[in-house]
Amino acid sequence: MGEVVLSLVPDYTRAAWSAKVRENLYVDGLRIARPYRAADGRYVVSGWRADSYIAGSPEPRHDEVLSVADRLHTALAGVGMARFLVQPPAPPHSDVDVFVAADRAAWEDPPLRSAHAAGMAEHTTVDGHTSVEALKMLAKLRKPVEMQSQVVHGDLFGTVLFAGAAAPGITDIVPYWRPAEWGSAVAVVDALAWGGADDDLVNRWADQDEWPQMLLRATMFRLAVHALHPRSSCGALPGLLRVVDLVGWLV
Repeated sequence: MGEVVLSLVPDYTRAAWSAKVRENLYVDGLRIARPYRAADGRYVVSGWRADSYIAGSPEPRHDEVLSVADRLHTALAGVGMARFLVQPPAPPHSDVDVFVAADRAAWEDPPLRSAHAAGMAEHTTVDGHTSVEALKMLAKLRKPVEMQSQVVHGDLFGTVLFAGAAAPGITDIVPYWRPAEWGSAVAVVDALAWGGADDDLVNRWADQDEWPQMLLRATMFRLAVHALHPRSSCGALPGLLRVVDLVGWLV
């Protein structure tokens, strides 16, 4: 047995699902943390999971992250939709519920409808108000899209690990039920907002289906997270507003 990493999980159902998927998932050119089961076969015990150690750390190799996204989402295309992926947020609210509500805000009309129905409220600060106003502005630019949804990793930025010339690695899959291109778009938005990526990153991956609309919805998703999450930092907003401007010109 190699090195083992123990992690406290925020959501039992998602952690067990991720472990089951990663157990036999193969993606060319990608190192994947494999789960260790307990003696009784469980992936999660008393809120903890165990995985094989993956060497590396996040690096600003943004195009390589997008390449990982393409290969990973191709491999995940055959994974069925888990019930929790379409369940609405519900009190008492956890971090997971915030991200579920934010995801829905990017697609539903009006935005934040699910959040408000679940009793969530955006921040009443100037920062929160600015996030919501930007979200509503982008919502007016949405156009209908006809795309196949599948399991996607919705948090690739900062979670793809690099160790020199070794293949990139991942330790988890944060699942959403959206088009594969949306998962890539979230990684681009994050890289532009907080990773120091150059503006041309948007154009280098523009051959993906419905790319402007996927970037639009990915930006709305992050704005909604910023507006709803209780630990949002005002320092994160300027980067997001930079992306809002870029996406506004693109669509």
